Amino acid sequence: MPLMAAKSLKYTASQFAQRIDQTIDMLGRGIAWMTIAMVLIMATVVVLRFVFDIGWVWLQESVNYLHAYIFMLGAAYTLRHDSHVRVDVFYRQMSIKRKALVDLLGTLFLLIPVCGFIFYASWAATLESWSALEGSQRTGGLDFAYILKSSMLLMPALLILQGLAISIQKSLIIIDPSANPPDSRGLSNG
Repeated sequence: MPLMAAKSLKYTASQFAQRIDQTIDMLGRGIAWMTIAMVLIMATVVVLRFVFDIGWVWLQESVNYLHAYIFMLGAAYTLRHDSHVRVDVFYRQMSIKRKALVDLLGTLFLLIPVCGFIFYASWAATLESWSALEGSQRTGGLDFAYILKSSMLLMPALLILQGLAISIQKSLIIIDPSANPPDSRGLSNG
């Protein structure tokens, strides 16, 4: 492959990975607002219940919906910022190239297959919920359980998308460790 074509391919791949990172970052900022909304709604539920002795099931369930979406959609944002749980007894002492190799292999052989299985296993239940427009099992609850169950598909899809970005970035580091392209925040990916 001519040198110019290889550089163009690296540039295109890097740009694609950065676009994914930017999309996940935008989603993460939206999730931050959902967190504030969840806290405010929960505070309202507590005040209504203990001060005015009033309780609405739909308001309590809205906290559950927000909580589920914050965690399910926030997983990709957490992965993107390398804030997930990692046992790094050996990892932190590795070179940039070895870290990139470990991240690439972990993404290709653990993250993507597990997320693919979660997506596959959740597909039928989510479609069934949508076809029935499933609602709450509690009287007075939210009639949007099908939207809640959609998070079972969104989470693995977003994690696979972020895994694709990580795979591209780590592959570029393995090919040329000195390049170590910065991510969309301007930070080194090593």
